[in-house]
Amino acid sequence: MHNKLLNKYYFINKFDQSHIDKQCKETTIIYRNYNQKIDKKLIIQLKNFCKKKGNKFLLSNNIRLAINLDLDGVYIPSFNTDKRHLAYSFKKNFIILGSAHNIYEIRVKELQCVNKIFLSSIFKKNKNYLGVNRFRLFSLLSKKKIVALGGISPNNMKKLNLTNCSAFAGISFFE
Repeated sequence: MHNKLLNKYYFINKFDQSHIDKQCKETTIIYRNYNQKIDKKLIIQLKNFCKKKGNKFLLSNNIRLAINLDLDGVYIPSFNTDKRHLAYSFKKNFIILGSAHNIYEIRVKELQCVNKIFLSSIFKKNKNYLGVNRFRLFSLLSKKKIVALGGISPNNMKKLNLTNCSAFAGISFFE
């Protein structure tokens, strides 16, 4: 069995140039910080740095700002069920990603017309823990591409081959 090449998504909550420098060009950077007010200057700095490095840059939970700042896309968390963005006009390659923890949230993300669904938590044993088998079952319920999220480490990368995920995402994996 061979290892399939998976896309990577790296969640950050601050601008740390050394962490982003370590990433390959195929890694998409997602800025997600719900504890602080959005700083447009910081987001523009991140956008320009990622563009210079060749990484795509997405903003979490603020579609209007992502469009206005001409970012590569947006990440919609599971608690955001709003569908107003469907009335917006996007550039051609604008990426919309969403996360889900259960079947209901998967259906909501499909109604929000996301490109990929982040399904969690595959390995991290928290209240949203799915495990490999439930993850596989949930991923079969959607025609959207599925991204594995939660507790992914170099030790359990081979287990991702057992799923039909197209990518994986995380924080600690990339640090």
